[in-house]
Amino acid sequence: MTFDLNDFESQRESWVREASTSENLSRAALEFVEISDKYMYGYFWTWNGLPIIQMPEDILLTQEIIWNTKPTVIIELGVAWGGSLALYAQLSAAYGGARIIGIDLTIPIHNEIRIKAVPFGKNIELHEKSSIDESLFSIIKESLTPEDKVMVIIDSNHEHKHVLSELKMWSRLVTEGNYIVVSDTVVERLPAQLHRKRTWGPGNNPETALREFLKENENFYRDSRYSRKTFASFNPKSYVIMSRNRKQVDS
Repeated sequence: MTFDLNDFESQRESWVREASTSENLSRAALEFVEISDKYMYGYFWTWNGLPIIQMPEDILLTQEIIWNTKPTVIIELGVAWGGSLALYAQLSAAYGGARIIGIDLTIPIHNEIRIKAVPFGKNIELHEKSSIDESLFSIIKESLTPEDKVMVIIDSNHEHKHVLSELKMWSRLVTEGNYIVVSDTVVERLPAQLHRKRTWGPGNNPETALREFLKENENFYRDSRYSRKTFASFNPKSYVIMSRNRKQVDS
């Protein structure tokens, strides 16, 4: 047996492309997301001991993007327990470290203490503000340098209007070749999740906001290299690249 990485990656890409066209696989994966959500499956996982409320494949896909693009600033809108911030801090430390910014309306002090205590927690800064607060946006914008490479992850209030406002605001900071990840786009494809008390659902969610945003912003598009890998995912087709040289489009 030979171990040629280029051959393996070529084979893997062919597997991904074939899988992405399988209606049976897509249907089964969506059914898994729908049923497992009734058991709060997305809440099962931790990173550095902190809950990371994501599906396992979404965690892996986000780390692939971070490793491949090596952003110097990662902004996450929506902090929850902070497990994802811990992931970004630890992963980015492997290539020199990134400034990790978490923004949420409410960040309890005990949660802040735990987040700051994780490995490389010194690289995490927390802001207890609305994710569409113009004054905070301006402060963060002014703190960036021309050399910064900025990535944004949206995972707060999932109503269409709010997510669209976040996209319009924070996309202005995303740099060439870097990404916006819009969480919970799967809501559009699921029946109303009656086991959860939510103000969003089909027709009013991150996916509908992302569609509207992409229609109005030609320099952002769904990157099929990542989007076609999403199956048992909260974030199907939500990996959006900023590029003025549009080569790959995933509708």
